[in-house]
Amino acid sequence: MGREKEKEKLSEKALNLLRSRLSDPNFIFRPLPDSPDSNYSKLKFIISTSVTEACNNSILLLGPRGSGKVAVLELVLSDLLQQYPEAISVIRLNGLLHSDDNCALKEIARQLCMEHQLLFSKVASFDDNSQFMIAMLRECGLAHKTIIFVLDEFDFFAQGKQRLLYSLLDAMQSVNSQAVVIGVSCRLDVDQLLEKRVRSRFSHRKLLFLSPSKEDTERFIEHILSLPMDSSLPHNYAAEFNGRLKKLLSDERFKELIDTYLSFNFTIGHLVRFLFQAVSYMDLNAGFLSLGNFKTALSSNQRQLKLECIRDCSVLELYMMVCMKRLEVKEQASYNFYSVMTEYKSIHDSFQTSDYYAANVCLRAFEHLLQCQLISFIDNKGHNQSVEFRPVKLLISSAELHQGLKSYQQCPAILLKLMDR
Repeated sequence: MGREKEKEKLSEKALNLLRSRLSDPNFIFRPLPDSPDSNYSKLKFIISTSVTEACNNSILLLGPRGSGKVAVLELVLSDLLQQYPEAISVIRLNGLLHSDDNCALKEIARQLCMEHQLLFSKVASFDDNSQFMIAMLRECGLAHKTIIFVLDEFDFFAQGKQRLLYSLLDAMQSVNSQAVVIGVSCRLDVDQLLEKRVRSRFSHRKLLFLSPSKEDTERFIEHILSLPMDSSLPHNYAAEFNGRLKKLLSDERFKELIDTYLSFNFTIGHLVRFLFQAVSYMDLNAGFLSLGNFKTALSSNQRQLKLECIRDCSVLELYMMVCMKRLEVKEQASYNFYSVMTEYKSIHDSFQTSDYYAANVCLRAFEHLLQCQLISFIDNKGHNQSVEFRPVKLLISSAELHQGLKSYQQCPAILLKLMDR
């Protein structure tokens, strides 16, 4: 009993260590500085160049939510603030809070006043705050101090008249100013939203945060889940834990499981949440991670709502979704009801299926898919058009559709064959 309790305490200590790691963005992205091609290195070089060479810069960090844009930016800013504590001032805005130009400039003025211990005026106008910002940029430039403007949810600032962006980038054209504007957005086309006068003042630098490759994912998982050999944990336990982890990572079943998860959720943020869940399922009596922990995490992580919706669909609705997926595979940019019907007819003609229905019945099935939110209209245009003419898109992935078909008891075998092709 004493040994079992001791082993359980050891396992709990390892579990808490792994959980704390998975909750710490600094640890998650710590390997990035080692690579000169990483976004961390590129971003740090751009900002540090502005600090050391007294020049202006602007850059966009683009990628899906959870891809690590803000985490990498915070890591870079933290390192640079330690390196140049007196030469950097950071102003943070968020498009969800400050998309209104007056509100944004007022917030910039408030943060500048707080940073430099000045009196802030709540009743100052847009022009007053604009002039104050320009004056502060000039003064900081003369004092060799760089002001870094972080604009999170940048696409919200790119709406409307864009007076804030114009005022900010125009002020940076001055010889005396020393500033960096960093826009963070999940829209890859956000630079196309900028007006011509704003775009002409933007440096058009972009860093893309893409989903990691298989090799990077394996290295990342090993980095996160390996126990340190120099910690308070016994050396033998840490060595055995890491040995079993390496064996697990090389298991083809584990690789297939990770691939399945990443086909649904492909960002670093999603992967970290998945690993946290898998670690939490670790058996404290055994004291090691197992394939079962990751399988349990996967089954509880998958979007069951969509799968439940598929199970409630009719066979005809399954045919229509498979037709849409086939159109996507054929790289058809957009499709409507009639495009789907053409594909549906070609399947019937090729395989002589017994499940062939009239157009009016198919239209009702199409409308039901819209109601279930398994498909949706591509845009809000064409409200005056009939439903059958408006382009639509499928809201579930190939993996989800395939899994839904396999769990559907009356699913025609031909649909599974078509999905495998």
